[in-house]
Amino acid sequence: MSAWWVLPAAYLVDRLIGDPRAIPHPVVGMGRAITRIEAAIRRRVPERRLKAAGLLLPVLVAGGAFALTWGLIWGLARISPWLAAAAEIWLIATTVAAKGLKDAGMDVYHCLRQDDLPAARRSLGMIVGRDTAHLESSEIARGAVETVAENIVDGVVSPLFYAILGGAPLAMAYRAVNTLDSMVGYKNEKYLNLGWASARLDDVANYLPARLTALMLIAVSKGLGLQAGRSYRTVRRDAASHPSPNSGYPESAVAGALGIRLGGENVYHGTASFRAYMGDKTRELVPDDIPKTAAMLMWVSNLFVLLGSAILLWRGGSLLWI
Repeated sequence: MSAWWVLPAAYLVDRLIGDPRAIPHPVVGMGRAITRIEAAIRRRVPERRLKAAGLLLPVLVAGGAFALTWGLIWGLARISPWLAAAAEIWLIATTVAAKGLKDAGMDVYHCLRQDDLPAARRSLGMIVGRDTAHLESSEIARGAVETVAENIVDGVVSPLFYAILGGAPLAMAYRAVNTLDSMVGYKNEKYLNLGWASARLDDVANYLPARLTALMLIAVSKGLGLQAGRSYRTVRRDAASHPSPNSGYPESAVAGALGIRLGGENVYHGTASFRAYMGDKTRELVPDDIPKTAAMLMWVSNLFVLLGSAILLWRGGSLLWI
């Protein structure tokens, strides 16, 4: 059975219903597995060997996610190829967060438009790690623009990229890597040794998708009446300045397209941290920059699905289609 239509079908499911809270999400299961595996490692491995043990986390979690998903689809395919296709569509949809990301950004925007700063701070605090309790309107808008821009990669392009390469099993393995990074990929005393491999693997997994995202953001900027040329120049100049090897690409592309400056001082758990500036401050950040960034997100998502579907149609199905 040709599976080229699985990718757009999965994306359509995400666009229509997102992540319903009533339905168990695979990431919840991944999070529980990571917590249990981490606890088991810490009980059995002495501190001096935690760095080596850190390799076990991505092997067990990402490898396990791949194997379980592959086995499920293989088993369902023995019953009915249509049942397997339905499962693959749903599983890929759970790795994509286009609707959720857009809605989260727009929640912040609507609060700002209503001049409800406390609600805007709370909404932003649900999607960023920085302290938001004392942020003013422009800084709230900056936080929303930055998180929407950055998460175009790991919330949309990367999972779809790996779905194109290897269907739901590889997309689910990517989501496991990303979940690992969000839980243990910190450069602090607790996770410096145990989480290093997870953080490095997440950087590697997002390396190509981040750069593809920047190119697509530049491309869609022109269609949205934004500054594509300035977006390109900003990516070339500023992307590598970001502390993350990947996040600077979508953030600098959005900053250049909108003519705003992202980055600057953020506060995490009471401690100030400076992020390199992305873009030029041709004007002040305003709440309306949030829906503009959300529009770029959706245009890039649609474009990538079209391109991916064309590739799969040309190949006759995903590389690991059963």
